[in-house]
Amino acid sequence: MFQKLKKMDGAIIFILILLMGISVAATYSAGRAWEGHGGDYLKMIVYYALGFVAILGICMLDYRLFVKYSLYIYGAGVLLLILTIFLGQDLNNASGWIKIGGLSIQPAELFKLILVLFLAYVLLRKNKVKDQLLFWRDVVPIMMITFLPFVVVIAQNDLGNALAYIVIMFGMLWIGNIRFVHALIGVIIIVGVAIGGIFSYIHFHDEVKHFLVDTLKKPHLVNRFDPWLMPEEASRDAKYQTENAKLAIASGGMSGKGFLKGTSVQSKRVPYTYADSIFSVIAEEFGFVGASVLLLLYFILIHRMILIALECRERAGPYIIVGVVAMLLYQIFENIGAFIGLVPLTGITLPFISYGGTSLLINMMSIGVVLSIKIHGQELEDEFPQPAQNRSKAGLRSRAAKPS
Repeated sequence: MFQKLKKMDGAIIFILILLMGISVAATYSAGRAWEGHGGDYLKMIVYYALGFVAILGICMLDYRLFVKYSLYIYGAGVLLLILTIFLGQDLNNASGWIKIGGLSIQPAELFKLILVLFLAYVLLRKNKVKDQLLFWRDVVPIMMITFLPFVVVIAQNDLGNALAYIVIMFGMLWIGNIRFVHALIGVIIIVGVAIGGIFSYIHFHDEVKHFLVDTLKKPHLVNRFDPWLMPEEASRDAKYQTENAKLAIASGGMSGKGFLKGTSVQSKRVPYTYADSIFSVIAEEFGFVGASVLLLLYFILIHRMILIALECRERAGPYIIVGVVAMLLYQIFENIGAFIGLVPLTGITLPFISYGGTSLLINMMSIGVVLSIKIHGQELEDEFPQPAQNRSKAGLRSRAAKPS
């Protein structure tokens, strides 16, 4: 055990400790203004303690065990998502929560890690005898594996986590060595659909709104897109959170107003400052400098994970790490981007910072798998042998060395 602990990446653990400090401080500041949330910072300390225990337990296990049994884990995860539709409780317009005792668990959060592990398994099996992914035999099955939970989670009104599955899929298709022409076609389709959707929403707003509200019964989607694309048409309630978050972020200036001195935080002008909107707390109280330090910590964390992927001697490790990196990058971009007007608000949490036990524990478990790759990734797996000439250039190195 001690030999394994010596192989752990100390820089990642140190960054997580720093992120814990930021999270506890921001949660304490935000929770003081909201009745019933004054003790959230203490709960975050407990969640972080459980998270570090999860990291220690997971990294001691060989990550290939999770990959080996990922099919069964995937099946159980899909079943849990489906049960959540019928048994889940509503929270912030989403029905994806299951209450166990006094804890509320969000299976859609857990499924992000499950999807990463199962797609790594699929790519590992697909790439045993061929270099590039074939469209019908490889890409389409991977898309179907992803779209099944995507549809189920969309039915729970959880757009944020559903989109995370798509981002994970694209990231892992890239590391799986998708053909350049297939990737190009996919990008063209996505960009075309996005531009067409935005154009239609703006120029045929009444018709689209009628379709979303009356036909699909999804009024929350209008409340997400109106403040982003058509703020003049958005209701006051729909744009209240994002508009006040922008004002709070802008008022922080270069160095911020100081810890516990954020006026937008203490006056509760920004809803959910202890959870989804916590970036506005950091930006207002610590300014551009504080926000930049947070982004720098994210950058170093992701850089360390990529280095682990490059050093791994077999392919499952890099696949998993790219999936985890894609998951974290999406959450960071979506959360911060929503409060500065780049993307619509989807209710996604800011990794390692926002209050929430399920989100934090899943992210910590993901880091535990990455550290397991760091510890065990130098051991070649007999069950999935690689050609001798490729063993020294596995993972990301082999991906980068091959033409797209």
